[in-house]
Amino acid sequence: MVRLSGIVIFAAETEVFRRRGVRAPLFITCSIMITKGQIEGMLAIELEGSPVFVVKVDVNNQNDIRVLVDNDEGISIRDCVKVSRFIEGSFDREVEDYSLQVSSPGADHPLAVKRQYFKNVGREVAVHLLDGEKIKGLLEKADEDGVSLYWTVKEAVEGRKSKVLVEKRRDIKYEEIKETKVVISFK
Repeated sequence: MVRLSGIVIFAAETEVFRRRGVRAPLFITCSIMITKGQIEGMLAIELEGSPVFVVKVDVNNQNDIRVLVDNDEGISIRDCVKVSRFIEGSFDREVEDYSLQVSSPGADHPLAVKRQYFKNVGREVAVHLLDGEKIKGLLEKADEDGVSLYWTVKEAVEGRKSKVLVEKRRDIKYEEIKETKVVISFK
């Protein structure tokens, strides 16, 4: 077995050729795939101390790489280009054939990492909990353990005919959250 910069070449004699008196090796080549771990590791080092952070990395078996990045101060095309160029400069396309897409998560994409929660404090979010409960409210606080939501709801109060607006607050651990999306308002 010989390894040449990402390509593995196997050479072996086969039984079929030996029986016929021919001694020819069978060559099999396979390229080494780029892994999700490689991309995440490289970007962790490159983006350390930067407001840009990785939200998600996907790599399929055809070396199609999709990277979602965000920025604590608001993502820009320049941020995406910088990450894309860094990845492209880290791999030789002659050795590893791949396609690369770097983008922001988009407004409809759920929050996936704690840093996105920190970034969106003060915004309205819709939280779907693992137990099926759905809460729509203001993301008041986010820390390493979870989030705190504030919302108002009309509830019946004993002794009153009409419902009254009641303020609610709830601390939620990240482990209880199935999905959180920022609510986009055009008001």
